Amino acid sequence: MSTTRVDGVTRRYAGALFELAFARGALDAVQADVERLGRELSSPAIGAYLFDTRVPHAERRSKLEPVLAGMHQLMQNFVGLLFDKRREAVLLNLSAAFHERRLLLDRAAEGVVESAVPLGEAELSKLAAALSRVMDKTLHLENRVTPDLIAGVRVVADNRMIDFSARGRLDGLRRTMLSSPLPSAASSA
Repeated sequence: MSTTRVDGVTRRYAGALFELAFARGALDAVQADVERLGRELSSPAIGAYLFDTRVPHAERRSKLEPVLAGMHQLMQNFVGLLFDKRREAVLLNLSAAFHERRLLLDRAAEGVVESAVPLGEAELSKLAAALSRVMDKTLHLENRVTPDLIAGVRVVADNRMIDFSARGRLDGLRRTMLSSPLPSAASSA
């Protein structure tokens, strides 16, 4: 599950590339290129050099040409446009923004299942299937162990939290008790 925050400019550029690739029937190829470029840029040597404003713009652009050589023409044109517009910073989170768009198209969401103990693949699949029906989306869940939940699970997916944990129930009971008025002395006599 990606936790990268995507800015509005990157989201708009990624959306334009996504729609163009979809319209031309090249979505899978362009998505593979976006992911490949994201991996290349995550390399400290390439990423630091490419986004270093002290390095001349033309030199940074030429450094990326060998990486783009085998990519789809839409991707090559897109990266060229970003450099022409001096928006190469969009490349930093392009993969995450493209992934967001793909999830929307596929009516899918990613989420985290927190549990006190590790869950097996079968348990994760069963939970994902049940919640997919409720949320009307295909869920891809990742397990994160959180021992302070005591028992049960807490699921965070698609900007929603579903808390079936013992800790969540105890917290709910505590809030209810604290907000309930105490009986007055006159009513107990």
